[in-house]
Amino acid sequence: MLSTLSTRRALALAVSVLFLGGCASLSPDGGFSSVQSLTKERIGQEIKWIKSDDDAASVAKTIEPLLAQPLSADDAVKIALLNNKGLQASYSELGIAEANLVQAGRLPNPSFSFGRLRRGDDIEIDRSLMLPVMSLLTMPFASKIERRRFEQAQFRAAGDALAVADETRRAYFSAVAAQQTVSYMEQVKASAEAGAELARKMAAAGNWSKLEQAREQSFYADATVQLARAAQTQVAEREKLTRLLGLWGQHTAFQLPDRLPDLPQAPQAPQDVGDVEVQAMQNRLDIMMARRELSGLAGSLGLTKATRFINILDAGLMHNNYNQSPSRENGYSIQLEIPLFDWGGARVAKAEALYMQAVNRSAELAVNARSEVRQAYAGYRSAYDIARHYRDEIVPLKKRISDEQMLRYNGMLIGVFTLLADARAQAMSVNGAIEALRDYWIAESALKMAQTGRTAAAADSKAGVSIAAAAD
Repeated sequence: MLSTLSTRRALALAVSVLFLGGCASLSPDGGFSSVQSLTKERIGQEIKWIKSDDDAASVAKTIEPLLAQPLSADDAVKIALLNNKGLQASYSELGIAEANLVQAGRLPNPSFSFGRLRRGDDIEIDRSLMLPVMSLLTMPFASKIERRRFEQAQFRAAGDALAVADETRRAYFSAVAAQQTVSYMEQVKASAEAGAELARKMAAAGNWSKLEQAREQSFYADATVQLARAAQTQVAEREKLTRLLGLWGQHTAFQLPDRLPDLPQAPQAPQDVGDVEVQAMQNRLDIMMARRELSGLAGSLGLTKATRFINILDAGLMHNNYNQSPSRENGYSIQLEIPLFDWGGARVAKAEALYMQAVNRSAELAVNARSEVRQAYAGYRSAYDIARHYRDEIVPLKKRISDEQMLRYNGMLIGVFTLLADARAQAMSVNGAIEALRDYWIAESALKMAQTGRTAAAADSKAGVSIAAAAD
């Protein structure tokens, strides 16, 4: 009677465990809502995980109107966040991490064995059901580890989105600047060509020396080469932007504005953005991911220590009967690993080493993040000051000189080639102003990234080691 009652209780427990282990299920959005929140809080842009044809059609409907007009920087970022195929591929890591999380919350399937032995006319039938008890006992720890892995995957996906946004902004400003440079260099080449033709005619008439004619011809040749290089740079920068936008076919004919946005009247001051270091420590995704990783490694270390002596423990029910005997054999069996040769010391030492490695790498990450944000802000202010100097001093001064030279030319105080020589100097200052303005907008994007996202050094390698290595 007692044996039958014990057997029923064991079976009831097994059924309950299997039922509870099967309760874990995949979420409707795969944890993507958290990624959307993290991204929108930092750059104010929406992201979308394309999983179906309807999602793809929705994205196409969103980006079509944006491509029908000259792109702004925000529009380019919006298109990239919705249409970049590499970013969409990175979102699949969420599905993998969530599947591991759900799997960790489910008990491994029990094993059933059946045996039939014949001894003369006697037939012995053995049946047993084995349950992985140790997996059940360690399930809460394993679930916590996988939960932190899943959170890390969410931070990583949000970091990928921020990285794509940053790269797109940089590529956008570089492409617009390259296009603006080509437009200006075409004017310079036309002016140089006119000067070279005039010099040729005047030299043919004997009114100009061969040396002076050669100088004008040299300037025209240089302008032609610079235009060709500028056109090549324009193609390269535009194609880089095209790749980030995920465009192909007819969509590659998108339009860019004729010139870069104007320089703001004032730069961001420290009192406006707060303490940049503190903001970086609070908002950078690689810092947040490193914190989660440390928690995960600590949990993994505890699990390793808890299972250092007993790593495999299976319990099962046994039921045997014979064909010529009314009696039956009922009972249970336990299978466990005997720590005879391996006492788990190496696994514990490995987990401790991995944890301390992550501690030091996280500390390094914090130090580097503070330095990077200070450097980014210094670069931002320097880029702003240089662009403002071009805008307020160099370009107006060159224009004033050009106006004065024109007055002297109209008064026949200087010749046409003196005027052309001054135009060459002005061309160099205009190109410098375009590059300075481009560098400012790129520096602004780098500052935002240093405060909220992660650097291009890929936090995957610097944020710490994977929790999976400690859990093995």
